[in-house]
Amino acid sequence: MEQAYQSDRERIVHCTAFRRLVYKTQVFINHEGDLFRTRLTHSLEVAQLARALARSLQLNEDLAEAIALAHDLGHTPFGHAGQNALHECMREHGGFEHNLQSLRVVDALEQRYPGFDGLNLSFETREGILKHCSRAHAERLEHREPGGIGQRFLGGTQPSLEAQLVDLADEMAYNAHDIDDGVRSGLIAMEQLLDLPLFRRAHDAALQACPQLAGSGGRRLLFDSLRRMMAAMSDDLVATTASALRDRQPIDADAVRQLAPLVGFSPSMRQASTALKRLLFASLYRHPQVRHSTERARHVVVDLFASYRRAPAEMPADYAALARRERAVADYIAGMTDRFALREHQRLTGRVLFADAD
Repeated sequence: MEQAYQSDRERIVHCTAFRRLVYKTQVFINHEGDLFRTRLTHSLEVAQLARALARSLQLNEDLAEAIALAHDLGHTPFGHAGQNALHECMREHGGFEHNLQSLRVVDALEQRYPGFDGLNLSFETREGILKHCSRAHAERLEHREPGGIGQRFLGGTQPSLEAQLVDLADEMAYNAHDIDDGVRSGLIAMEQLLDLPLFRRAHDAALQACPQLAGSGGRRLLFDSLRRMMAAMSDDLVATTASALRDRQPIDADAVRQLAPLVGFSPSMRQASTALKRLLFASLYRHPQVRHSTERARHVVVDLFASYRRAPAEMPADYAALARRERAVADYIAGMTDRFALREHQRLTGRVLFADAD
């Protein structure tokens, strides 16, 4: 299977949806700054972290990397604001969820090969991409693919160790880089971070090792603190997971699926990570400046959906010809980059909601 996972990774990296991630929002709309993370840089950071953790735990590095690179392929433009808006538009038509859309991208929407739709990825990579799934969606997946990707959501089993690992690598990566982007943007102050024991320990260790950073308030201190924080989280995850594997001793991947999750943090590190997420939610994701941008982004998605639903000929012919019009519209919008969505919105409505986007 090693060759299959390498092939998965290569097909993912070369697909159209992967390239589009460079112009899709992580937290800040793409035009708001050249150095803020995008969905592409986020995916690369998750992949690097997942591969390093997989190596420490002697798991399959290629599988972990392939899952990480593909996990956000289905994200809409404008991040979670775009996803939430598209879900509202699709509420009466099966809803929209970016995780399920990522699977849809690799199974059907990418059209690069003459013999099949999608990327023809291995079961294990597809399993790892689909982190969450409602029962209704799982039942539809099971109907199309008996005993396949949807089965674990119906039977209450777990995915592979590599999939479990990528889920946590995703959390670790966005905790760290959203702090970095939050400080860079001026929306999060270092003083707020020092209230978090995990960051405070990393910060104090950085100053102890490099006293010249004291009083500088510069980015070197932030970077070194974040590096040490990530190292502490990684060490905790590896130690906790290794202990769980020694205790449970699963003999193969099928045994892993029957057990409770084996990859995880210690209780104290889980608490620390949750505290980080709470800070980011309160001080960054819900900051008035970010909410102002995301509200305008929501209007862009809603307007686009209404326009294409009313006039499908405004979409490319291969989307306009599909019988399930609402799903075709959702697929088309979800594949857009931020800047293409803004151009289309202006073309179709004559309105400019982000005057500084050009």
